[in-house]
Amino acid sequence: MASSSFPFDRRTLLRGTLAAGAGAVLGPVLLAHSASAYSWPRTLQQGMTGADVTELQIRVAGWASAGPAHTRVAIDGDFGPGTATAVRLFQSAYGLASDAVAGPATQAQLNALQQSDGSTVHFNFSEFTDRVSGTFSGGKVSAAAAKENARRLMYKLEALRKKLGNVPVTVNSGFRSIAHNASVGGASDSMHLYGTAADLGVAGVANKTVYQRAETCGFSGLETYTEDHQHVDSRADLGRAWWWENGTI
Repeated sequence: MASSSFPFDRRTLLRGTLAAGAGAVLGPVLLAHSASAYSWPRTLQQGMTGADVTELQIRVAGWASAGPAHTRVAIDGDFGPGTATAVRLFQSAYGLASDAVAGPATQAQLNALQQSDGSTVHFNFSEFTDRVSGTFSGGKVSAAAAKENARRLMYKLEALRKKLGNVPVTVNSGFRSIAHNASVGGASDSMHLYGTAADLGVAGVANKTVYQRAETCGFSGLETYTEDHQHVDSRADLGRAWWWENGTI
């Protein structure tokens, strides 16, 4: 996140720090992805497991709940009730039969959100690279891990964009190298260092509204909407405790 008028101590305490008792996980398990439309090998439904279920979970993660909830879609390759809920909400949002079964029509809609390089239709990798180096290098995980984390974040942002009425969402800051993060006064363990965070601007939409919609998208880190941007992150995917600064839960 960019520096603001709030003192650094507050930011250090609140943003990106490892919660007491939480596991020190450096990054999620990576999933290799193709530079073309994903080839779904089968229809997916509750009770199934596998790499294709993992990819499904990544793509519907932004549909974790219908209302504010500390709920996320676990990216574990196991199609359980949480994944089923997310698939159902995704289907409803896109005018599909809401049956929690990811068949050809649902898979086609999921692929329609993907660009040929693996990014999503409304977001590009270039929006998430370090603003100094233009790469995903120099953070707290490998460049490949940071890029994959950014890809996963994009699908949650696609959901947020849809819930805001398909309005453009600007990414002001995504991944940061350790050096860049330090230069802007970021927390020493900021989620930006892992590629799991973004600072957003949505023209014509109040940050409070962005925050409230984000509460339904599986984001486990939300900074106050009184800033000049809205920070979102997926810290729970790294084993960190949830943190919603203005949360309603």
